[in-house]
Amino acid sequence: MPIDVLDPKNVSVYSIRKLENLVVDYRCELCIIPLSHFQTMLTLLKIRNLALVDSLSWNIGSGLVGVTGETGAGKSVIVGALKLILGERAVKDMIRTGESTCTVEAVFELPGDSPILAVLEDAGVELDEDDILIIKRAIGAGSNKQFVNNSPVTLSLLKLIGQHLVDLHGPHDHQSLLSNERQLSMLDAYAGSVSDYAGYQTLYREWKAKEQSLNDLISAELASDQELDLLRFQVEEIDAAQLVPAEEADIEDRYKRASNSSRITESAGGVVALLSGGINDQLSEVQRLARELEQLDPAISDTFAGLDSAVMEIQELERSMVDYVAESEVDPTEVNSLENRINTFETLKRKYGPSIEDVVAHGKRAHERLTGLDDRDEQIDALKAEVTAALVLVEKAGLKLSSKRKKLAPKLGKVVAGHLKDLGFKQAAFELMIQSHSQPDSNGYESVDFQFGPNPGEPLKSLKSIASSGEISRVMLAVKSALAQQDFTPLMVFDEIDANVGGEIARSVGEKMAVLGEQHQVISITHFPQVAAVARQHFVVEKKVLEGRTVSGLVEVEGDKRTEELVRMLGGGDGKEAREMALSLLAKR
Repeated sequence: MPIDVLDPKNVSVYSIRKLENLVVDYRCELCIIPLSHFQTMLTLLKIRNLALVDSLSWNIGSGLVGVTGETGAGKSVIVGALKLILGERAVKDMIRTGESTCTVEAVFELPGDSPILAVLEDAGVELDEDDILIIKRAIGAGSNKQFVNNSPVTLSLLKLIGQHLVDLHGPHDHQSLLSNERQLSMLDAYAGSVSDYAGYQTLYREWKAKEQSLNDLISAELASDQELDLLRFQVEEIDAAQLVPAEEADIEDRYKRASNSSRITESAGGVVALLSGGINDQLSEVQRLARELEQLDPAISDTFAGLDSAVMEIQELERSMVDYVAESEVDPTEVNSLENRINTFETLKRKYGPSIEDVVAHGKRAHERLTGLDDRDEQIDALKAEVTAALVLVEKAGLKLSSKRKKLAPKLGKVVAGHLKDLGFKQAAFELMIQSHSQPDSNGYESVDFQFGPNPGEPLKSLKSIASSGEISRVMLAVKSALAQQDFTPLMVFDEIDANVGGEIARSVGEKMAVLGEQHQVISITHFPQVAAVARQHFVVEKKVLEGRTVSGLVEVEGDKRTEELVRMLGGGDGKEAREMALSLLAKR
């Protein structure tokens, strides 16, 4: 019998990717795999010693995955584990009582064009050949650690990766939907103007930077005459010294010798007096006696072998000392000049730096500052021209962005309103109110506010003024449904967002999630059998007491087990009517 669609819950994304788009074998004529199944998906979540969970290994498929269980069974642990994977800060109270550490590990399969790859490359984290991404958190009493593919990473990097992986929504997680800036980004996604917005922001930042430079220069123009006089004095004083850093050591050495010239002359003169006086005469007498001894006893010649050279060295020493004495005579004027130069060095170092090099550097900075102040009129004119040119580019990009936004805003409002009708708001109105601005800001020339009117005849109000969490949850789901094609977050997690809604509406909520599951992987933690019944996979969180300890586990239910879980959720006990209702819900899938 031909197989029309290959059920992806039993086949990994990686194995499907290997088969490309079509799978044909002797058992089926044609197997077509939906495009969404080639996207990023969470395939495994492992939890150990987190709250009531001692050990859990959850294999997850694609599409809509339902998670149910009795109140207090531990469904919140699943959300808590995912938040840890997304980089939320951990506290030691999360650790199961009696244990020292807890760990959470998530395995994602990535397509080759995933934007996460660029983030990982910038961080120096490598994927294996199967494009598998493994994120692990280890929380201990003393320290917490996080790893991506066995490489230690920072919590900020984990948050950055998480932004590309998971979009998590709970009963109170609607702040992003209420933010006007976030609403504007949703409109840009729908209008296909995300790249236009990014280009606009680049031009806007460049314009503001030039404008800031202009303002700084204008402020500098108001510098006091006292500052100008001080700068001129500093530049003139340092330039007049004509400093050469290498000169200081030579001047100090020369001054030291000059300061001691009288003592040098006195000592050197004494040496000359001794050499030119009796020493040379005595050496001459020694030479005469030596020659006489050599004639009387030739054997003593070796004893006097170095005498002549010694006499010559003493005579050379005398001549050298005579020259040294002559050179050591210092002109008092030169001593005074050297002393003044050293005083100049010391004065400048006290004012401008501990070394001559610092004095020279200070003079250069003062000169540049003085030049900047003197030439500021020309610089101001040049910067004004640059600011004007940059603003022209901002205006052009802003008008293009505004055109796309204003053109698609009404259409997005109608699409969201259509989804709201499916979710029980039969006569609800939904519009995007665009407020134009005369001056550009970082978001463009307009702001947007999502306006919602659940009751006919009543004026539309900003989402911020709607108090009902049930209404906000459904509006959020309607917006997500409208943006299913434009939202590139692969995994969406809905944590009991169907709270405070009725049975039929709950069914509509489930069907919307199932449709989202065609484009994304969706996990819905729910109390409603109508939602759980439309899920592709159904898991039940169970709480048991083993060996005196309470533990939570997660089991997949299929067939009769799934029917029994729906009966429990319907509150029908073992009644035939509840069972028939459960089977009816499953039949509508």
